[in-house]
Amino acid sequence: MFHPRMHAVSAQPGLRARLHAATQRLLARGGQRLSRSPYRTLAAALMVGLMTGLGAMAAFQHAEVVAQTAGTEQIRHDAQRELNAMSARLAELQAQATRLNAVGQRLVDASGLQGGEFNFSAPVGQGGGGPASDISPAQMRSGLDAVQGQFDSAGSQLKVLDSLLASRTAKGSLEHAIAPTAHSYVTSTFGERADPFGAGAQFHKGIDFAAQVGDPVYAVADGVVSFVGQRTGYGNVVEVDHGNGYVTRYAHNSRLLMKVGDLVRAGTEIAKAGSTGRSTGAHVHLEVWKDGAYVNPAPFLAGRSSVKRG
Repeated sequence: MFHPRMHAVSAQPGLRARLHAATQRLLARGGQRLSRSPYRTLAAALMVGLMTGLGAMAAFQHAEVVAQTAGTEQIRHDAQRELNAMSARLAELQAQATRLNAVGQRLVDASGLQGGEFNFSAPVGQGGGGPASDISPAQMRSGLDAVQGQFDSAGSQLKVLDSLLASRTAKGSLEHAIAPTAHSYVTSTFGERADPFGAGAQFHKGIDFAAQVGDPVYAVADGVVSFVGQRTGYGNVVEVDHGNGYVTRYAHNSRLLMKVGDLVRAGTEIAKAGSTGRSTGAHVHLEVWKDGAYVNPAPFLAGRSSVKRG
C-alpha cells in the first residue's frame, strides 16, 4: 500500500537526492568495517531508515502547510469575489434610491404636499433593543433581493402616480401651451387649404411652423409620451398624452428623442425638425386631438410671443 508520506518524498526530487547522498556517505565511511561487523551493518541500516523517515515526515508536514496556505488563499479569494458582487448590487440599489427620491420629490413639488413623510432628503429614524450578531452572506443576499423587490414596486407606483398627477393638471397646462419651436412663425394654418402637392383642396388638421432640419421640437405642455414611430403621410412622429382626452402630435421629424412612457414637461425637446413623410420641406407639424378627434391648435397657442405668423 502506497503511503502518502512516501508520496510526498517522491514528489520532491531535491529531498530524494539529498537522502540518497547521505546514505552513500554512510556506506562509504564504514564499507570495510560493515563487512566485518553485522551489528554495525544493522546500526547503519537503522540510521538510514531513521533519516529516511525523518525526511519523509518533514516533507509531509511541508506539503500540509502548502495545502493549508492554498486553501486559505482560495477561501479569501472566494470571499472577496462575493463581496465584490454584493458591492455591485449595492451600487444598483443606491442608483435606484436616488431615482425614486427624485421622482418622489417632483411629485411633492408638483402637488404642493407638505409633511415629514414627504421629506425625501431626511433620513428615516430607526431603533430597537436586543443583541446584534454577525450577518451571513446568505442573509445579506436575501436582504438585497428583498430591497430590490421593494424598489421595483415603489418605482412602478410612483410612475403611475406621476402620470396621474400630470394628467390631472394637463388640461390647464395645455390651455396655456407653448410653441413647439423657438422664434418661428406659422406657415400653414388649421382648416381648408390648397394641397401643397397640387392635388386640389385639402383639410389641414394642424398648424405648420417654419424650421430648419435639426431644429429642436418642444413638447407644448406636460404629459406622457404615448407614441413614437412612423405614421402614413406624417413621417417620424411623437405623440404626447396630456390627460383629460388631450393628445398632441408632432410630425415630419428628422429624429425622435423620446420613447413611449417618458414623462415630459412643457419645453422638453422631444425631436429634431425635418421633412419626413408627405412634406415639401423642413417644418414642424403640430396637431391637437381631443377624445380621438382633431381640433384647432390655435386657441391653445394664443398669446404666445414665440409664435409669429408669417
